Amino acid sequence: MNSALARGMARKAGLPWPAPLRRHRPGDPLVPGTVLVLGGGAAAGAAEEILRGWGVEVRRNSGGAGPLGAIVLALDALRAPADLSAPALATGQALRQLVPGGRVVAYLRGEAGDAGDPVRAAARRGAEGFLRSLARELRGGATANGIVLGGETLCADAPSAVAALRFLLSGRSAYVDGQLVRVDTTAGTLPVDWELPLQGKVAVVTGAARGIGAAIARTLRRDGASVVGVDVPAAGEALAAVASQVGGTALQLDIVRPDAGQAILAHARERHGRLDIVVHNAGITRDRLLANMDRSRWESVVAVNLESQLRMNATFFDAGLQGLRIVSLASTSGIAGNRGQTNYAASKAGVMGMVGASAAAAAALGGGINAVAPGFIETDMTAAVPLATRAAARLLMPSLMQGGLPVDVAEAVGFLAWDAAAGINGQTLRVCGQSLVGA
Repeated sequence: MNSALARGMARKAGLPWPAPLRRHRPGDPLVPGTVLVLGGGAAAGAAEEILRGWGVEVRRNSGGAGPLGAIVLALDALRAPADLSAPALATGQALRQLVPGGRVVAYLRGEAGDAGDPVRAAARRGAEGFLRSLARELRGGATANGIVLGGETLCADAPSAVAALRFLLSGRSAYVDGQLVRVDTTAGTLPVDWELPLQGKVAVVTGAARGIGAAIARTLRRDGASVVGVDVPAAGEALAAVASQVGGTALQLDIVRPDAGQAILAHARERHGRLDIVVHNAGITRDRLLANMDRSRWESVVAVNLESQLRMNATFFDAGLQGLRIVSLASTSGIAGNRGQTNYAASKAGVMGMVGASAAAAAALGGGINAVAPGFIETDMTAAVPLATRAAARLLMPSLMQGGLPVDVAEAVGFLAWDAAAGINGQTLRVCGQSLVGA
């Protein structure tokens, strides 16, 4: 669509076309230009100080001239719906200066404790609606996301809030749009080198032989981790190739085995001396309308996608792995449902339930557990979808108008694996271009 011929045809037909997305490349600037900081909350001053510490040029005057790489909007001090008017309209004026691939990142407060204050609760929920709608209006590959400060006293300089700001401003968040990242505690340690946030860590990735799993393995290695790739014996050759590419080790293992967790832990300790990160990526689909669903299709999907994770997590928690960070792959099908995927949607919704319920156990070990829910990601699986269906799905992405890539999922997984993200726990982050299309 971005070839000269296709673009010309699209213009003549009155069709939109997708803009190239700004994705992370080591050594690139954090943002492509000046960052405008708006709003009167305490987060505005904290964000300005953080950005200047990263060497980013910051502007506080919304009336200034020149292109903007990003807009940071502090809405953490909202007390009434009328308080949103001025910063929202100022943001609207500044959008004219936002460059392609720019970012809008807003700070908000959570609604905890607002039960007796409907005015403040209305203001805070209104800010969420404003941000999600703004994300649908952006063009040129720009995105808008929010950082929710969970407690009334939690500041924007909490490590996980700093990490979230870095992630959302960077090219790592190319396909994360209209999402809210909630930070609930001051836990977390900022990395010495933001290009190597996983330096010295050992990470296990299941389903690593191809597609999203292989992209996750490459991304974690790029960020400094030693990687153990896990996949079924039938994928042994492809798994060995990925392991060789990332300089890691391969473990041929069917994760539905009752002792899969023990086998993974033993391999990691024997070959790498420790285990710090587990990424539950392995999954299968066996799609059928429920009226045509048989027991084998149902139970195999639940066994691989959900029950295996529950068993392995129990093993890892029982082993007392301090600081362990677990990231599970869910799906937007588990949020919105999907025709012909009752079994798959049940398993992926179950993953999100598991993550939320396991947060306390993970935190007790000084770690955390979260999920990433991909939407329409261009993989071998989606390549089997009819062309017309895929084209329609891409055009349903309100602002980005394209499917995501495996690396987009991998970047979100990598972010949630950072030690700096320790204050983010029990959550599900959608990587879907602000759409709920597909699995």
